[in-house]
Amino acid sequence: MRDGFVKVAAASPVIRVADCDYNADRVIETIRRADALGVKVLVFPELTLTGVTCYDLITHRVILEGAKRALGKVVEATKGIDMLCFVGLPWADNGAVHSAAAAINDGELLAVLHEETAVHYFTHWALDLTVAVEIGASLDRVDSDVEELVASGATLICQMASFPATTSSTQEAELNVRYESKKLKAGVMLAAPGTGESTTDNWYSGLCMISENGKIIAQKEEADSFAVSEIDVEYLMNLRLTCDMFRYGREEELIPWGRNSVDTPITRKYPKHPHLPEDRKDLPAYCERMLEIQVAGLVKRMEYAHLTHCVVGISGGVDSTLAVMVSAMAVKKMGLPSTNVIACTMPCFGTSSRTKSNAIVVAEQWGCEVRVIDIGKSVYQHFDDIGHAHDDYSVAFENAQARERTQVLMDIANKVNGLDVGTEDLSEYIDGWCTYNGDHTSMYDVNLGLTKTQVRAAVRHIADTTEDRVLKAALYDVLDCPVSPELLPIQDDQISQKSEEAVGSYSLQDFFTWQMLVCGFGPRKTFRLAKLAYGEEFTDAELLRWLRSWCRRLFSQQFKRSCLMDGPAVMDFTISPRTGFLMPSDGEAALFLRELDELEASL
Repeated sequence: MRDGFVKVAAASPVIRVADCDYNADRVIETIRRADALGVKVLVFPELTLTGVTCYDLITHRVILEGAKRALGKVVEATKGIDMLCFVGLPWADNGAVHSAAAAINDGELLAVLHEETAVHYFTHWALDLTVAVEIGASLDRVDSDVEELVASGATLICQMASFPATTSSTQEAELNVRYESKKLKAGVMLAAPGTGESTTDNWYSGLCMISENGKIIAQKEEADSFAVSEIDVEYLMNLRLTCDMFRYGREEELIPWGRNSVDTPITRKYPKHPHLPEDRKDLPAYCERMLEIQVAGLVKRMEYAHLTHCVVGISGGVDSTLAVMVSAMAVKKMGLPSTNVIACTMPCFGTSSRTKSNAIVVAEQWGCEVRVIDIGKSVYQHFDDIGHAHDDYSVAFENAQARERTQVLMDIANKVNGLDVGTEDLSEYIDGWCTYNGDHTSMYDVNLGLTKTQVRAAVRHIADTTEDRVLKAALYDVLDCPVSPELLPIQDDQISQKSEEAVGSYSLQDFFTWQMLVCGFGPRKTFRLAKLAYGEEFTDAELLRWLRSWCRRLFSQQFKRSCLMDGPAVMDFTISPRTGFLMPSDGEAALFLRELDELEASL
C-alpha cells in the first residue's frame, strides 16, 4: 500500500427481494467489477442476499438456507480475488436469527459477524488495515462498539446500512458520515439498500458514499450504485498520532508505509488550494468568516490595551491591502472614525508608482488617513553610519529599508496611542520571505494565520462584493500585481524584484505546506500529490526544485517563526510559537532532502 492509499468501494446492486440466487449473481458481478478497478475493501448493504424488506420471511427456513447457499456461491467466486468483501445476510445462531455480515477474501469465509459477535474487525488483513464493521447503520446514532474499535486502532469503518430514502435521508447521511469520520479520524464506507427493495412501505435509493476525516470523497445514489475512491490511511494515522483517544497495543500499528509496496492508482482529485473550500459557492461565506476572525481579534487586542488607532504600512501588495481593510473594519466596529487608521506608504528605492498608487487609493476609499513618508534619506544616512556603499545591493541594502519602515510604524503608533498592525502572512513566515525585525515584526499581525492563497481570496471577495467602483478597480489591480518586497532599485517604473521567482509559486508553496505540515506527508508523497494537482502547470523538475527549496527554507527560516508576535489563527493549523506547529530553530533538513534525492534518482 504505497503512500498509505487503499482503494475502497461501497456498492448497492439492484437485487430481487427474497431471491438469494439472483442476488448472489449481482454481488459476484459487483465484486468482479471492483476487482477490475483494483478495489481492496468492498462493502454491501445490510441483508444484501435477501433484501432488508423480507420482513418476517427472513426467519423462514427456506430463506435462511437459500441465503446460506448463496453465500457459498459468492465465496467460491472470490477465489483468486485479493479483496476483503462484506456481504449482508440473515444468519441463524444459538437459536436466534441475526442480521449478519459475511467477511470474504480469496475464496475463504473469514467470519460471519453480527451484534453478538465478539470480534467485529480484522487486523493487518493483507494491506495492514484494521477494519471495523457496523451492521444496520442508522441515520441518528454512532455505534459505541464501533467507537471502541476505532479507538483501538480500526482505520476503516464499513457501514452496512438499512435505512430507506426520505426527503432528508441523503443530507442526514452525509452529515452523519462526515461527523463520524471526522470525530474518529477514520475512513467510512456506507452502503444503503437500493431500488430492488420492496416499495410496500418505503423506497430505497441505493445511497453509497465514502468519507475521509469529515470529507465526502465519493458518492452515488442511483440504480446499481457503486462509489469508489482511495482512502489515505497514512493521513488518518498521522492525524491520530496527536490524539489521546487512540490506543495501540502493538508497535506495528504505526505502519511504515513502504515505498516498494503494491501501488494504488489514485483517481480522487486533489485541489490546488486545499486551504480553501472546494465548492466555489462556499467561498463567500468562508471569506466572511476569515474576515470576522481577523477583525474580532484586532478589536479585542485594541480594547484590551485601550488603544484608539491602527497604524499600517501599505505597499500596494495584497497582504498590506488586506491588513488596512481589516483595520478599517475594526475601528468601525469599535465606533471610531475611519481616520483612526493611519495608512503609511513609505517609498524608497524599489517602489513603483503602480503599487504606491494602489495603496493610497485603497486606503483613501476606506476613509483612512494616508501618510506618505519617503524613507530614502533616512536609509542613506543609515548606510553612511554603518559604512555601507549606496550601490551595494546586498542583503543589508534590502533589510535596512524593511527595518526602517518598521521603526517608523512603531514610533507613529506610540505617538497616536495606536497599534502597529502587521501584514505578513503565514506563507511568507513558512518560507521566511521577510526581514527579521523588519516586516517580520509588528504589535499584532492580523494576517499571521492566513496563507497567501487565503489572503488573495479575501481581497478578491471584497473586490467582488463592494459597490465602490474605484475601490473595486484598485483591488483587482492589486491582485494582478506580482508579489514583491520592492527593495531593489527599479527601472522604467517597473517591478524588478518578484518574490515567486526566488521562492516559487505561493499557490504551490501553500499546497506543500498543507501536505507536509497539516497532513504530515513526506516529500515523496507530497511530490506525487503535487503532480496530480499541478502536473499540467509544472514539470517534474520544477516541482522537485520548488519542493526542495520549500524543505530547505522550512528548516533554515524557523528562527523567524520561533519569536512571532500574536495574531489570530483562521484554521486548525497555525505556526504560532505558543500554540502552533513547533520546530527547533536549528533543526536539520537532511532526511527530507535525502528523500528528495532518492526520488529524483528514481525518475
